[in-house]
Amino acid sequence: MSEEADQERGPKNGAAYFGDETKALREALGLSQDEFADKLHYNQGQVSKVENGTVLASEPFAIAMDRVAGTPGVYKRLRNKLSKQGHPEWFVPYITLEESASGVTDYSCTFLMGLLQTPEYAAAVFRAHHPRENDDQIKERVELRMRRQSVMDRGLPPLLWVVVHEAVLRTRVGGSSAMVGQLEHLTVLGQSPHVTLQVLPYKAGAAPSHLPFTLLLLGGKPHAVYTETPTHGGQVDETPSVVASAVSMFDRLRMAALCEEESLDLIRKITEDHAK
Repeated sequence: MSEEADQERGPKNGAAYFGDETKALREALGLSQDEFADKLHYNQGQVSKVENGTVLASEPFAIAMDRVAGTPGVYKRLRNKLSKQGHPEWFVPYITLEESASGVTDYSCTFLMGLLQTPEYAAAVFRAHHPRENDDQIKERVELRMRRQSVMDRGLPPLLWVVVHEAVLRTRVGGSSAMVGQLEHLTVLGQSPHVTLQVLPYKAGAAPSHLPFTLLLLGGKPHAVYTETPTHGGQVDETPSVVASAVSMFDRLRMAALCEEESLDLIRKITEDHAK
């Protein structure tokens, strides 16, 4: 899933904007970060990250702010608007589903999906797709993508299951150093109980799908499929027959791919190859 979105105008950094609003509310209430965190039922470290703009607050965090401030829905609506800021209209349906999904399953056969990318890898992907943009524009795109990864920082994040074609791991996106960092990041993610990584090796032969796609689950059940085209952006399809077909295809991909342990071993081996 390339997610090469042309950004719309608005706050350049939604996380920082919401962080400023969070700090303003806390100070208006005359509370320290510890006291504010206690009222929100979060810890001080989480409040600090939100206020500093390190991460965009989760929807439950914004709901807790509304409860403390006595402003039903105000911070929740602001947070949800900012989470979509910068994305084109066609990508918003996917963002909405990604934020509420109980599970995300993805087949990456061109680039690694956005939730797995490091900033260096993402920058190289964007640079290849937008060769005329300057460094600041590329940086804004990368920051937008990194903010999306906050979905995995929730108390109960979606179960992320990704099948990655070996070719994706061997392609030197951003150069050797960027790939070493990216694959080391994958190795760490692969040890999370919320993430399952499988590699579809060259030796598996023809893949069940020659195009990337993402299956989103709501309430533990397959709900929608997201796909992209080179010229018309992406689309979310909730048609039952399309979803069922994607489930079947992903099942075949899982069966053809290496198991988790073997996949991590191969990722480590390819990391060493990039480091040479």
